[in-house]
Amino acid sequence: MPAETAAAVSVLTLVRGRADRLRHLMRGLARQTASPRELVIAWMQPEAEPDLPDPGCPVRHLHVPGEPMPLAAARNRAAEAACSDLLVFLDVDCIPGRSLVAAYAGAAARTDGLFLGEVLYLPPGGLPADSDDATLDRLGRAHPARPPVPEAGLRPEPDAGQLWGLSFALPARAWHAGGGMDEAYAGYGGEETDLAARLAGSGLPTFWVGGARAYHQHHPVHVPPLQHFAPILANAARFRARHGRWCMTYWLGQFRDAGLIAWDEEAESIRLLRAPTAPEIAAASRPDALFS
Repeated sequence: MPAETAAAVSVLTLVRGRADRLRHLMRGLARQTASPRELVIAWMQPEAEPDLPDPGCPVRHLHVPGEPMPLAAARNRAAEAACSDLLVFLDVDCIPGRSLVAAYAGAAARTDGLFLGEVLYLPPGGLPADSDDATLDRLGRAHPARPPVPEAGLRPEPDAGQLWGLSFALPARAWHAGGGMDEAYAGYGGEETDLAARLAGSGLPTFWVGGARAYHQHHPVHVPPLQHFAPILANAARFRARHGRWCMTYWLGQFRDAGLIAWDEEAESIRLLRAPTAPEIAAASRPDALFS
């Protein structure tokens, strides 16, 4: 059993399918040095999965229907239901390291902020039985686009756009004051960067948090993510209209280089040249790649 309870922490995750991943996440919560007050699961599917393990804390279940996957709405409903002062958002593909909850709680006790945790990416194949943090540390790889994270404590991050939705935390009052996720971002991409930009605009600083490590369970990716082509274009345009700059520029550059769009970072809009074909989408699949 955890040595203590981080009573001010709610962990929130979103699920459609991926029941095996969720079970690993829940077992990881059960191993925490400080257990959260609750786990809030927003199910983007009709029914909750049966036979879930005990995460060492109460579990609250919500159902958030919608197509395409209602990522922003599900996060908003989960945040509305949470009862703690600190919201820790953890992607269902992520296994929390033993100190994740305690590290985020410790950061929030020191200062207000948008808190980012390190994520290591695990290779293809099943996890070894009863994998502990040492095993996952050995198997995991840091994303090459992520800056190094301190061993302990906080390091200020000047670019709030470093927020990725795999693992982050912030005070519930900051989430609600900022209006949460913009549900007009439909489908994949942009809503997290929009949230980060609005939080930074409100004066909330961003920090990397030492010890808040998570481990991303492998799944196939597309390079570039052509399966999300249309929503990425629409959401990038929405972000540009609001903030006066582009997000997801790496992917937009890949789409441009593939001859699908006319665009550069100085452009005011994206000109569609053609949509990707089904064979192109299939060819972009990288089953063994760790990063997209």
